[in-house]
Amino acid sequence: MPETFAAAAVHPEVVFSIGLTLRVMAVAVPLFFLLGAPLGYLLGRGRGRLTALLDVAVSLPLVLPPMAVGYFLLLLLGRNGLLGGPLLEWTGVELVFSVPGLVVAAVVSGLPLMVRPVQAAVKGDLLRLVDLSSVLGKSWATTFVRVVLPHCRKSVAAGMFLATGRAIGEVGVSLLLGGDIVGRTNTISLEIYNAVFSGQFARAGFLAALLTLVSLGLTVALKRTGRG
Repeated sequence: MPETFAAAAVHPEVVFSIGLTLRVMAVAVPLFFLLGAPLGYLLGRGRGRLTALLDVAVSLPLVLPPMAVGYFLLLLLGRNGLLGGPLLEWTGVELVFSVPGLVVAAVVSGLPLMVRPVQAAVKGDLLRLVDLSSVLGKSWATTFVRVVLPHCRKSVAAGMFLATGRAIGEVGVSLLLGGDIVGRTNTISLEIYNAVFSGQFARAGFLAALLTLVSLGLTVALKRTGRG
């Protein structure tokens, strides 16, 4: 007898994937703000080769296939990787095939969409206000908090919605960094893949509908932000 939507909604693997996704996003969403807003301002204000290289690095997850991004991160963060090896040796933390790896996948995937709206807002009146704040002797941190963020609040909000929507449905990077280990690293998007692969279409349908509702909510919030 085919599984019903009601039964799929309370299946342990489905419940686990929802809880895990919420845990990952609870860390990733604040990181979007803490990393994306300053980085967007820096790229919008900065000039020179270093800024250009940083801009390219931020843009890569948007243009590279997710599997390629995941592969490069696997080489970088694996236990024998340039960063993963020393991190494991010094702290005992292994990013690959773990929840922290899923957080990295979410942040890397969503961060470009957080950065771009803020970067585009850094122009005209804002630059004059920043220069005036500097003339008045305000520190960079004070200027950023009291001048840049209020002026760019709509762009910051838009970036947060876009980055969250991108990260919550991420598959390719999460698959390589998290490993899709059932009961350990299977987020909602990966559980949809698992359910379809095993013929559990009610579970896949329920989770897909859930992601659709979240995406619609983020889209409505984004449109209201644009009209505000």
